[in-house]
Amino acid sequence: MWLTSSSIGRKVVMSVTGACLVLFLTFHMAMNLVYVYDVMVGTPCGEHYYDKVCEFLGTNWYALLGTAGLAALAVFHIIYAFVLTAQNFKARGKDRYAVSGKQPVHWAAKNMLVLGIIIVCGLAIHFYHFWYNMMFAELVEMEGQFGPAEGFNWITYQFSCPITVGIYVVWFAALWYHLTHGIWSSMQTLGLNGKVWLNRWICISYVWATIIVLGFVAVMLAAMFATPGCGAAACCGAC
Repeated sequence: MWLTSSSIGRKVVMSVTGACLVLFLTFHMAMNLVYVYDVMVGTPCGEHYYDKVCEFLGTNWYALLGTAGLAALAVFHIIYAFVLTAQNFKARGKDRYAVSGKQPVHWAAKNMLVLGIIIVCGLAIHFYHFWYNMMFAELVEMEGQFGPAEGFNWITYQFSCPITVGIYVVWFAALWYHLTHGIWSSMQTLGLNGKVWLNRWICISYVWATIIVLGFVAVMLAAMFATPGCGAAACCGAC
C-alpha cells in the first residue's frame, strides 16, 4: 500500500494524523477553559462546571473510543516521525536542511524530532497526572486523593507544585514550536497550498498554535490561584 510503502504516502499519514491531533488539542483546550471559568466566577462548593464536564465524559463508550483513537493516532504520528527523520537523514546527511530558492527553513523544522521527544515525555507525565487518576481510576474503581470526576481538584492539586508548573512550561513551549511548523507543513504535504496560500497557512499556524498554547497556559495560571473544593486536602506544598 503506497501510504506505508512510499515516502510520500508516509508523509500523508503523518500530515493527516497530525491534523487530527491538532483538532483534538483545540477541543481539549476549549474544554479546559471551563476550569478557568470556574475559577473566575467562583462557583459554589461542589458545583464546578468543569467537574460536570468530566463526569459527562467519564467512561462513556464514546470517551473510551475517542481515547483509543487518539492513542492510535499518536502512535502512528510518532512512529512515522522517526521513520521520516531517519530517511531524511540517510538521504541528505548533514545537508538535510539545505534548500534551494528563497524559502527559509524555520528553526522548528530543524528540531522537530527533539521537540517531538519533549512532547512525548510531557504527554506521558500529563497522562499520569490526569488520565490515570481520572478515567483509568474510574474504569478499575481505584481510589485516589480525589474522585475520578473531580477534575477541578485534580488540576488545582497538580499545578500547586512549582516543579510540575516548570515541566508544563517546557512542554507548552515545545508544543507551540511543533505546531507552528506542523500545521502549515501538513497543508503543504496535502497539496492545500500555493504561492499565496503557503504564507497564509504559515500565518494561520502561528495564530492557531498561539491560541491553543495560551488556552492551556490560562488553565495553569488559573490553577495557581485557585483553591480546592470543599472537603479536599490542602494543595499547597503538595510536591
